[in-house]
Amino acid sequence: MGEGFPRKGLYGRLFLSRIPYPVPGARMPETPMKEQSGVSPANIDPEELAKFASLAPIWWDRNGAFKALHDINGLRVGYIDGRVPLAGKTVLDLGCGGGILAEALSALGASVTGIDAGEEPLAVAKLHLKESGAKVDYRLATAEQFAEEASGRFDVVACMELLEHVPDPGSIVAACARLVKPGGDLFFATLNRNPKSFLFAIVGAEFLLRLVKRGTHSYRRFVKPVELKGWSQACGLELQDLTGLHYNPFTRTYSLGGNTHVNYLMHFRRVS
Repeated sequence: MGEGFPRKGLYGRLFLSRIPYPVPGARMPETPMKEQSGVSPANIDPEELAKFASLAPIWWDRNGAFKALHDINGLRVGYIDGRVPLAGKTVLDLGCGGGILAEALSALGASVTGIDAGEEPLAVAKLHLKESGAKVDYRLATAEQFAEEASGRFDVVACMELLEHVPDPGSIVAACARLVKPGGDLFFATLNRNPKSFLFAIVGAEFLLRLVKRGTHSYRRFVKPVELKGWSQACGLELQDLTGLHYNPFTRTYSLGGNTHVNYLMHFRRVS
C-alpha cells in the first residue's frame, strides 16, 4: 500500500502536510465538556462525540461513511458467535452507535442491550428498530456509569471499535470486566499502534482508499495488544484468542486471521 506514496516535490509536501503524522511521546489534549442529559463527562472526548453525532443520520447507509463497519459486521458477529454461541445469551454492545452490531447479535437469538454516550446515534438506532423489527434495549450511558448499575449482568460484552476513541481506554476495559458475569466472555476490536498501522489505517484507509472519513481516527489513541492484555489481566480477565482483521484493496474484501499489525480482535474470559 505504501508504493507510489508521494515523498518528493510540491505535491508530495502538500499531501504529507495534511496527514496528522504521530509525534513520539505526544499526548492528545483533553477538552472539558458539559454533561449531556444523564451522561457523565468522564472519559468522553467531546470532539469524538460531536463527530459521530454529525454522521448519525447516515449510519445505516451501507455505502456511506460507515460502509466499512457494515462490510466487517458479518466477520465481527461470526467471530463472536463462533467462539461463544449467542442464542439465549445476555449480550451488551458497548459503544453501540447506530446499532449495526447490536441488531446482528440480536438476530442470532441473543438478548441484547446497547449503550452509547451519544444521543444522536442512539436516536438513529431506536428508529431503525421500527424498520428492522429487531429487539434491542438501548440506553444512554457511559461504560463506567452503566457498570455501576448493571454489574455482573451479561454473559457476553462486546466493545468494538471504541477503545481508540476515548481518553482512557483502560477505564473502559475495567468497566467491561465489571459488567460481564463471572465466567463470561468479552470481545474487543481496535487498532494497533505502530508505523505500519499508521500507514495503513490513517494514510491508506483515510487518505488514499477513503475507506473511512478523514479524521475518523487519531494514531495517538491506537492501542497495542500488549496494552489491552495488561489492562484486561489486571481486571481478572484471561486471554482466549487474538486475531487480525485485514482488508484486501484489490478484491475489496475483509478477512480474519494472520498478523495483528493493524486491526485486531481479542477474546477474554472473566475468571470465575
